[in-house]
Formats: sequence, C-alpha cells, structure tokens
Amino acid sequence: MAVIETETLGREFLDGVSDEIRQVYLGDKRPWIIGYSGGKDSTTALQLIWYALAKLTPNERSKPVYIISSDTLVETPKVVDYIDSSLDRMNETARQRNLPFSAHKVRPILDDTFWVNLIGRGYPAPSSQFRWCTERLKIDPANHFILNTVADHGEVVVVLGVRKAESSTRAQVMSLHAIKGSLLSRHTTLPNAFVYTPIKDFTTQHVWTYLLQVPSPWGNNNRDLVTLYRNAQAGECPLVVDTTTPSCGNSRFGCWVCTVVTRDTSMESMIDNGEDWMRPLLEFRNMLAATQDVNVKSQVRSLKRRNGHVMTKSSGNGFVYGPYKMDQRRKLLRVLLETQKQIRLNGPKPNETLITAEELEQVRRIWRTEEQDWEDSVPKIYREVTGEDLDWIADELPAFSNEERSTLDHICARHGVSSDMVAKLLDVERTLHAISRRAGVYQKISSVLAEEWRSEEAILASGEKSEA
Repeated sequence: MAVIETETLGREFLDGVSDEIRQVYLGDKRPWIIGYSGGKDSTTALQLIWYALAKLTPNERSKPVYIISSDTLVETPKVVDYIDSSLDRMNETARQRNLPFSAHKVRPILDDTFWVNLIGRGYPAPSSQFRWCTERLKIDPANHFILNTVADHGEVVVVLGVRKAESSTRAQVMSLHAIKGSLLSRHTTLPNAFVYTPIKDFTTQHVWTYLLQVPSPWGNNNRDLVTLYRNAQAGECPLVVDTTTPSCGNSRFGCWVCTVVTRDTSMESMIDNGEDWMRPLLEFRNMLAATQDVNVKSQVRSLKRRNGHVMTKSSGNGFVYGPYKMDQRRKLLRVLLETQKQIRLNGPKPNETLITAEELEQVRRIWRTEEQDWEDSVPKIYREVTGEDLDWIADELPAFSNEERSTLDHICARHGVSSDMVAKLLDVERTLHAISRRAGVYQKISSVLAEEWRSEEAILASGEKSEA
C-alpha cells in the first residue's frame, strides 16, 4: 500500500485498501486473529477489514476471523462497558449477515491476575523498571489464544491496528520483521504466526477522518468513541502481543491501576467531565503510586525478597527491597474493598467488581500457605468492610489459629528463635500431611532454614546502609 500523501481519504484510496485486504485474506488458508482494544486504531483496522470481506461471496469467506480483546480485569470501567457492548454487537451482526467474524475476550489465568500478584504475593506497584504486569495481563493471554489457534490450523495471521507514525521504534520493528515480497511480516516471538498491519501508513488524522466519515458496520456510533477520547484526553492502549508493542505512554485509557505513568491524566479528565464516581479509583491508584517513593519504601516493603534472602545494591549502599509487607497488603485489600463499595454505591453499576471472589480466595491461599497468615485475614477483612461473607473454601488440612500463633510467638521469644521461621516449618509439615511419599521434604525444610530470619532491625544494625 502506498504511503498516504494528503489528509484526504478519497474513495480511490479506500478502494485500494479494501483490495489489499481481500488479496491478503484470499492469499492463503491461514485464519486471521484481529487485535481489538476498543481504541481508534484497532477500530479503524477492523472496520476496513469488515467492509472489505463483506464484499466477498459466501464461498470466498471460508476462513474464520477471530476478534480478540484483552481484558486485564483492571480496565477502566467506562472502557470495559464500551468494549463489551461492541463485542456483543459484532457477534450478533456477524451471525445475522453470515460473516466469518467471531469476537472473544482473553483474560489472564487466575494465578497471573493483578490483585493475586500485587496483594497476594506483594509485588510492588508496576514501574518502568519493573513492569511485571504487561506479560501476565496482556501478552500471555493473547499469545495463548494465538497458540491454540495455531494448534488447530497450523499457522495464523495476526492483524494489528498499529501505525508507523506512532513512533520511530514501532516503524523500525515493523520494517525489521517484514517479509520481502509479501504484505505480511513475521511475528517477533511466535514461529507459526504472521502479522498483517493494514493501517501501517495512516496518520492520526487519517484515522479520525475515516471513523467520522464511515459508520461502524456492527452498529456502534463512532462519535461515542470520539467522546470517550475527548473526555479522557487520551490515546489508546493497543492489544499487546509481544514486548515490542508500544506501551500506553503518558496519555491513555487502559488499566485504572497503572502506576507506570506519573499521572493518570485520562481518569482525571473523565472525572473532570462528570464521572465523579470514579474518584475513589483515582485515589486508590494514587495511593499505589505513592508506595514507589524511595522515602516510604522501607515502611511498606520488606527487606526480604520472595526467595527469602536479602539483596544489597551492587554499589553496596542500601538494599533492593522485596514485596510489600503483610500489613501493607492487608491495608491494600481493605482499601480496595472500600473503593469497590463506594463505586457500587455511587457509580452506574451496583454490582461493579474490582476484585473477584476467585481472586480473593487465591489471595487467601497464598497468605495462608506462604505468609503464615494463621488468623485467616482475607475473610475477616471482607466481613469487616462489606458486612457480608462469601462461601469460602474449607481447608481440608489441619489449620492453625491466631491464638496458636500468639502461643508460638511467646515460646519462640523465650528461646530466641524466629517465630516466622518455625511457623513456616510447621506449614511445610502441614502441607505434606498424610502424603504417603513425601518427596522433597528435606529440601523444603533446608530451603526454609536457609532464608534470612533476622529481624529488619538486626539486618540494619549489621553495618549495611539502608536505602535513602
């Protein structure tokens, strides 16, 4: 496709784009997977494809076209509602008109969700240096869908609404993986997947011109999308399928908990434009961002890392802090549930869910098995905040209580032994209870004994300097 020379999108040019799309679609038997984020670029790409394929005969439309949208489970509620309604319309319209499209949402597995890792395991709020969320929440779910489709069909074409004008880095990557003599490029990580980018030469103005000139074929009102962008003053978070996909940047709508950016200007703008019920979300997000301050790290994060050891900086001056302390995790869970309660009361959806029952149960399991939370804090916090209870999973293994932990603390203090270490050893024994072949028990015990069990005060008093 030739590079567009002007801002005008004439019929001749759009016909050329449609011809190219049909040429690529009919060129092989590979099914298509279209990434749809709900934003302007992916909407433009999908509309162009929808109209182009609708002109083919039913026999020619033999290849399935899967539309996938990433649901990180922490998307801004307004965006979630927009995407959900769009996917429903796509599926209904495709069914009525016998078109090969089917829309799907892809989600992270339970163990990879944001809250299971942040509140459960204590991963710190994501930053540009430690962006642990992108792969778990976006790349892995999308790639899992792609790989399953590859397994069924052998090869696939992934269609992305990305443009060279987005950044020089994106333009470089797109050129690097291009296949000579083909309109396709190679996927950066998946060997049996190819990439097609039908709007690679569009500018931002071209995209908006197209969306305002051409109505949505599945029944959306594109002016609603314009309003959403205007109210958020934002760019979009693209569907992320590899680490080369550009990040959301400093102005975007996407995950409402995102702390990679300095300020969430999109949510601030939505609130300024009348969505005041979202203010508790912004306050929670800002509270998370505040934990990245070097002056508060020692208060909210442990010196011990998740492997049980303490790591000093390469300079020898200070520590590399580990996960959030348990008190901080309990605080985050409590405030999150209070936030959920507020937006249910004041927002448009009385059943809005910020953290699912399954995530709460997984957080509970991690705290019980890995953090020796003998008081079983999750159900207790949930009851205190909501005044309700969930159908919690009963523990089949003999469990210790908060009273027994107090007794253990008292005994260990008398003998100068770390009660945390003894509690973890007891939990190792508990998890292996009634197993006939207790393989690896000595290795598990040795691993526990090898952890750093001195108090933070003792570590700091050992002569090493703390982080400023």
